[in-house]
Amino acid sequence: MMPKRAGAFILFFVAALCAPAGALAQSCPAALAEAKRLVLVTAETMNATTASLQLFERGTPKQSWRAVGAAEPALVGRAGMAWSPFFRDLRRGNEPVKIEGDKRAPAGIYQIGRSFGTVPSSRPGHLQVNPDTVCVDDPASPAYNKIMSRAQVGPKFHVENMSRALPMYRRGLLVDYPTDASARAGSCIFIHVWKSPSVGTAGCVSLPEARVEALQDFSEPGAVLAIWPREALGRLGGCLPTLARR
Repeated sequence: MMPKRAGAFILFFVAALCAPAGALAQSCPAALAEAKRLVLVTAETMNATTASLQLFERGTPKQSWRAVGAAEPALVGRAGMAWSPFFRDLRRGNEPVKIEGDKRAPAGIYQIGRSFGTVPSSRPGHLQVNPDTVCVDDPASPAYNKIMSRAQVGPKFHVENMSRALPMYRRGLLVDYPTDASARAGSCIFIHVWKSPSVGTAGCVSLPEARVEALQDFSEPGAVLAIWPREALGRLGGCLPTLARR
């Protein structure tokens, strides 16, 4: 069965494709349309590993986005980006679509969830990563894309042991990625500490640890993450901020 959120994304794109050009800017994905805080991660091409992250705010959903500080360096997947299956209607030509294990960050727009990490935190809802905390990355498991204890998952399915992924999971933020196990659409998408400034991720967004901690503060009241190829910013008809040309 298709997740409800996936159906909502598809309905948006059907409506967007059929809408007059002038109306497209008013038909943004629901998560973005109501957001007041945005974390925008862009890369020059779908295959680029290095990216830029910039924060934006607005007082109400009807106002334009205002940049909060300058862009800063970030990393995406070791193979770059690929469109989430729920945003694949925005792809052009042979641009890739995200599948499990492709080492690409899923291009799309998602709610940012609670903070997590091996470092203890007093943040509300913080997920403390313990030695048995795992994220299920096996599409054959009923718990695909969920975080739980290894004992709950059982030995049959492949998982990522989060406590062993150091320093990457010292601090991080969960991403509400609406995957689809039948399509092997990818799993365990986070914002986390980078391993080094030159090594891409397995499909997440990574930053220096101090910047991840700052992003936890920025995102705590609720924020949306957009992972996007820079050349495709205009494909949502004005929903995303316009960036200065480089």
